[in-house]
Amino acid sequence: MPEQRAGKSRTSRSARPGASTEHVSGAEDAAERACHSLTRLIRHRAEGVSAVSRTEDGWQVDIDVLELPRIPDTTSLLATYEVDLDQDGALRQYRRVRRYRRGQADT
Repeated sequence: MPEQRAGKSRTSRSARPGASTEHVSGAEDAAERACHSLTRLIRHRAEGVSAVSRTEDGWQVDIDVLELPRIPDTTSLLATYEVDLDQDGALRQYRRVRRYRRGQADT
C-alpha cells in the first residue's frame, strides 16, 4: 500500500467516498463505524452492539437491529447482524445471523 509521510495524504485500498483512510483506533471506533455502515445499507435502526472482536485482518462486530417495530414493544422483531470491517474500518461484508422477538430470552 503506497504511503506518503510528513503530512501528505495516504492512499489506501478503502479510499473511496465515505471510507476513512485511518486505521480503526479500537473496539469502540470499530463498533461505531460498523453501526453507521450497516444502518446506511439496510435502513433499519441499530439498537446496540452485542459483540466486538479483533480479527487477523480487521474487526468483527455483532449489531442488534430493530427490523419490525410492534405494539407492545416486547413483540418487536430484532435481528443480529455480523459485520466484518477491514483495518481501516471499511465494511467488507455483513450477514444476518439471528432474528428474534425483543421479549425472547436466549436459550
